[in-house]
Amino acid sequence: MRDRDSAVKIAILGGSGKTGRAVGAALARAGVATRPLGRAAFDDLPAALAGADAVQVIAPNLHPDEPSYVAAVLAAAAEVGVGRVSYHSVASPYVPAMPHHLGKAESEDLVRRSGLDWTILQPCAYAQNLLPAVRSGELAVPYSVDAPFGLVDLRDVAEATAVVLTGDGHVGATYELGGPALVSVADVAAAAGIPARRVLAPDDAHPWLRAMFDYYDAHGLPTGGVPLRALLGRPPTAVAAVLTRDLGA
Repeated sequence: MRDRDSAVKIAILGGSGKTGRAVGAALARAGVATRPLGRAAFDDLPAALAGADAVQVIAPNLHPDEPSYVAAVLAAAAEVGVGRVSYHSVASPYVPAMPHHLGKAESEDLVRRSGLDWTILQPCAYAQNLLPAVRSGELAVPYSVDAPFGLVDLRDVAEATAVVLTGDGHVGATYELGGPALVSVADVAAAAGIPARRVLAPDDAHPWLRAMFDYYDAHGLPTGGVPLRALLGRPPTAVAAVLTRDLGA
């Protein structure tokens, strides 16, 4: 008799975080069983991954050594015969000014050289990241409110991840995932009917976050929407629609 985990098809490293939960929900809607895994999985990664057909790799935010995290997952996947991997990277991974982006660039290289069937996803910042500030009644950010971003809907990213993990033709692909158009924080504030204001970064902000804010201030994070449209088979969700859906704005 097969054990109760035998139906699990996709293991999700980082499955308890907001991205992992969204990916799990998208896979569930596609009728795919998942195994969400947290940090405790690293006590015995081969055992945690055993029996899965694929693994979605999502590292914790600002992980101090993301390449080591990813390398451990890849080694365990290879050991137990999980031949398919999707890696959640970031838009513009090779940006020397942002150390945590460089960690993802190095991790992408490890994935590409892993010998597994791989796909890499490079999402822009989520529109949902701004929702707590929207709820407060003012969008205050520590960078220019006019900088351009390809802000993307987390649900769209999760749906695209499910497509990549369950469909054909995605092995060896790297997809940049942005929203339907470039927008600024000022645009998001206008859509929500609230003011936008630039503020100083908190004194205790992580140095990598300070570096990110400085980069955003100078360049934003422009990201194209064509790959996401192709994966979803529809236009990506606009920020205004995210606000209406998630806040009732």
